[in-house]
Amino acid sequence: MMGRGAAPALPWRGPAQRIGALVLRHTYLLRRSWPRLLELTYWPTVQMIIWGLVTMFLVTNSSWFAQAAGVLLAGVILWDVMFRGQIGLSLVFIEEMWSRNLGHIFVSPLRPWELICGLMLISLIRTLIGMTGAVGFAFLLYAFSIFDLGFALIGFFVNLIVMGWAVGFFVSGLVLRYGLGAESLAWFLIFALAPFSCVYYPLSILPDWLEPVAAILPSAHVFEGMRALLVDGSFSGDHMMRASLLNIGWIAAGIATFLGFLRSARIRGLLHQIGE
Repeated sequence: MMGRGAAPALPWRGPAQRIGALVLRHTYLLRRSWPRLLELTYWPTVQMIIWGLVTMFLVTNSSWFAQAAGVLLAGVILWDVMFRGQIGLSLVFIEEMWSRNLGHIFVSPLRPWELICGLMLISLIRTLIGMTGAVGFAFLLYAFSIFDLGFALIGFFVNLIVMGWAVGFFVSGLVLRYGLGAESLAWFLIFALAPFSCVYYPLSILPDWLEPVAAILPSAHVFEGMRALLVDGSFSGDHMMRASLLNIGWIAAGIATFLGFLRSARIRGLLHQIGE
């Protein structure tokens, strides 16, 4: 029999419910706030229009780009997958810091790995919402469909968003360690990788001493594979495999960094001291 005052056992409480509760909280935020929804679609759409005009110019002035008019458009869309994956994860975590909610989260039954899963799911939702406008306007304005990449698009998307998550966990860990003064890292750190990711040009155009740097970025192999598919019509399984293997190391390092800073913050009692 249950002793007097003992809380009743609730068998339905488990990891799935706790992860779902975290995702549901931020889903309600999105549903109730049209500025948040507008922000998710605004920047991808603006970039799509600007770079679409650049592409239309290059099509009439470059024989290389004339072979595949969608090279730049595809690059913009896929780069934004990685950016949205990173910023979506980082901002969700930073919002918990702004609202001084971290302490409440970690006195709940939510475990660190459940928080990690929840952050990734929320980031995925935000990324899919944000990309809807860009993909739609690319088709309406320039008759370019990213889905022409076929099944390879799934691999490109997964590899880029996973790399974005890895960077997002690293950024979140740094903000947790150094406070909200480091939150600007969430906006510009990912762009430091853009020149080496070779979004709009082949890896071979980089100086020889920079090519090894690009070679360890999953994103560089994704964009190399994208260009091979659009220009030559050939799918590069080698680039896809390299991107996938590198991402295992990237996401492991990102999560390990995040957990390390989280453990340090708990030991030092920082979780209740960080806020707006």
